[in-house]
Amino acid sequence: MTAAFEHNSPSNDVEALKRSIANKLMFAIGKDPITANPRDWLFATMLAARDRLIERWMATTRAQYSQDVKRVYYLSMEFLMGRALTNGLLALGIYDEVRTALDQLGIDYDEIDDIEPDAALGNGGLGRLAACFLDSMATLGLPGYGYGIRYDYGMFKQRIVDGNQVESPDYWLANGYPWEFSRPEVQYLVRFGGRLQDEGEHKVRWLDTQDVFASANDHIIPGYDTTATNTLRLWSAKASNEINLSKFNQGDYFAAVEEKNASENVSRVLYPDDSTYSGKELRLRQEYFFVSASLQDILRRYRQGHPEAKDLTRLHEKVAIHLNDTHPVLAIPELMRILIDDAGMLWRDAWGITRQVFSYTNHTLMSEALETWPLDMLGRVLPRHLKLILEINDAFLKEVRVRLGDDAELIRRVSLVDEGGERKIRMAYLAVVASHKVNGVSALHSQLMVESIFADFAKLYPERFNNKTNGITPRRWLAQANPALAGVIDHYIGKTWRSNLGELAELRQHIDFPAFVNAVAEAKLANKQRLAQFVARKLGGVIDPNALFDVQVKRIHEYKRQLLNVLHVITRYNRILKDPNADIVPRVVVFAGKAASAYHMAKLVIKLINDVGVKINNDPRVGNKLKVVFVPNYGVTLAELIIPAADLSEQISTAGTEASGTGNMKFALNGALTIGTLDGANVEMREEVGADNFFIFGNTADKVEALRRNGYNPREYYENDAELREVLNMLASGTFSPDDPARYRQIFDVLVNWGDHYQLLADYRSYVDTQDQVDALYRNKDEWARKAVLNIAGMGKFSADRTINEYATDIWNVTPVKL
Repeated sequence: MTAAFEHNSPSNDVEALKRSIANKLMFAIGKDPITANPRDWLFATMLAARDRLIERWMATTRAQYSQDVKRVYYLSMEFLMGRALTNGLLALGIYDEVRTALDQLGIDYDEIDDIEPDAALGNGGLGRLAACFLDSMATLGLPGYGYGIRYDYGMFKQRIVDGNQVESPDYWLANGYPWEFSRPEVQYLVRFGGRLQDEGEHKVRWLDTQDVFASANDHIIPGYDTTATNTLRLWSAKASNEINLSKFNQGDYFAAVEEKNASENVSRVLYPDDSTYSGKELRLRQEYFFVSASLQDILRRYRQGHPEAKDLTRLHEKVAIHLNDTHPVLAIPELMRILIDDAGMLWRDAWGITRQVFSYTNHTLMSEALETWPLDMLGRVLPRHLKLILEINDAFLKEVRVRLGDDAELIRRVSLVDEGGERKIRMAYLAVVASHKVNGVSALHSQLMVESIFADFAKLYPERFNNKTNGITPRRWLAQANPALAGVIDHYIGKTWRSNLGELAELRQHIDFPAFVNAVAEAKLANKQRLAQFVARKLGGVIDPNALFDVQVKRIHEYKRQLLNVLHVITRYNRILKDPNADIVPRVVVFAGKAASAYHMAKLVIKLINDVGVKINNDPRVGNKLKVVFVPNYGVTLAELIIPAADLSEQISTAGTEASGTGNMKFALNGALTIGTLDGANVEMREEVGADNFFIFGNTADKVEALRRNGYNPREYYENDAELREVLNMLASGTFSPDDPARYRQIFDVLVNWGDHYQLLADYRSYVDTQDQVDALYRNKDEWARKAVLNIAGMGKFSADRTINEYATDIWNVTPVKL
């Protein structure tokens, strides 16, 4: 019999917090106040906060086991978490107390908070959505687990050198990371390569593999204003053989560690450059590495809680596995492999269970972004999984023939194997065939999804397809990112909007009170001043907070059309030069975002933005009427600085290409007006905030498709629009690149001569004219502020809490744990 276990529960008053922080500094960091630097104080504060989350975390885990709840496991290649300290303190309700405790210890909270690294676990909207969803699952008390990779260096750290993007490793773990718990005792063997030995009746032995271990690291995911606390488990690769001692002793030191380094590369970086065969293969290994470890962990947990259920036939009753886009789809054949090879299940029974366990979110309609894997690569790296996928395809195509007849063209279209050219496995198709539910992420996207890329599947399985419009967490994207605005809202409608965002609709009752509208406008000005100070301090630029802040911050990609924004900037520049005395609304145009390292055109657009900025910002004829700013190394923390300062939100993707967007929601929640196409969630946002409070331009998705179908000719737009022609000629002639006049000739050709795939020229005139409407409204500051309030008030629908509630009810069939 073990002795009674007792521990001290930490208190949350200021004195107790001071003592906790001091104890952590002394006994965990090994410093005293004389030798401690700001990072030491940061880590001590993190550890003190972490202590207060652990009790909740353990209580939640115990409750989940004791109540035998069904859990949802969210598999994602990205989790863009952002800084954790302030988020954790707000969730605990001790943010003010910790600030006071540090102040009494002589420490500036803002100074230490500013040096916390962003966890480099994601890049764009996909990863940030996953982070918001984890926050909402915990806040709603839903038993959820996140699974991903603990990247050593993330994607990359972006610097701008002479206007060019330069990538360097992001050493986010260089100083340690107090928020995570290493679990070296939780390790799973992940196998690659090898050969198969067929033993009949779908029984196969996978032999002579190259192995790597996946080691677990846990992050606490706190719910807001609740004791419910969930887990994000991330996998690190560990070599099965640490070092070849024989080669080391022979003096061949590089060869001694070569195998170790090669096997551990799988968790080094997010999205390795896949423009080469080796890079693409590393990406494949990454995806299998994390789903294999996650599936083994999920099944271990299931068996631990259900020792009587050895045959796994009721797995779907307690386990829901959600695939966040196509990256984790290898989890499907991996579960089949485990059920058949390890658990001894019949193929048809394993397939029946698999189809009840998985659900899948599609995040893109663009064929180039829907993952495929060459059969030869898949067969070499994962031979067992290729065999299983081909068996799934055979079973599926037999089902299609039984239901719809032997239609060769239909069979070719829906086959999991793309037979055109190099044979490839269509991973999105595998996800649809194996999942009991498939969802899009906005009403328009879900509609287009079943009308285009999955049209045949929607006819086969209409009951599987549904929509779950994305949402964001108001805790981070308003309460934490914008305390000035949050304070105004608290004053007028109270604080409970943080967990019930629909309450923002009450702000409409105050729309006719000048004091309220002015308070919102003053909060916006304070945020603009904060951004202006950052630009001056970090980038050496001077921008006027009274100017209109026009902001486009997101991944740099042709379909997001940062280039269209640049065309408008140059148009404004030309107008200023032609009529210096015109009544111009001053603008600061802010860009930020990373281009994939192998994406030449996206990197060229970054160079163009910076070249245009150099010329405009240094032209004395322009003065403060127009400024261009590119903020490097965009991430969550920079978003929290930039988004609250925005007056105008640029959501200008070609209609039909953006699945949803969540940046659009963050901007509107913080009182920015949107200029955008009828794309993604823009459609629903416009319905909620009112068409009069939203700037829509450009062709609809139907018109975009009709233009493509009927033969789009961008040169006609170039020849028929004098302003557009002037702008494009300036690019082609080297106006913005006098050191290399031909630098942007490729951009000219892409737009004018090579098809303009994303139809910038077709939307240019509508975009520029709508920007004139933006100017006209901004001149009336009172009316602009009023419309900003109506945007905030209309954002209640776009809470991730609402989205996750819908997932839980309609897809996962999970209910909150009772605490």
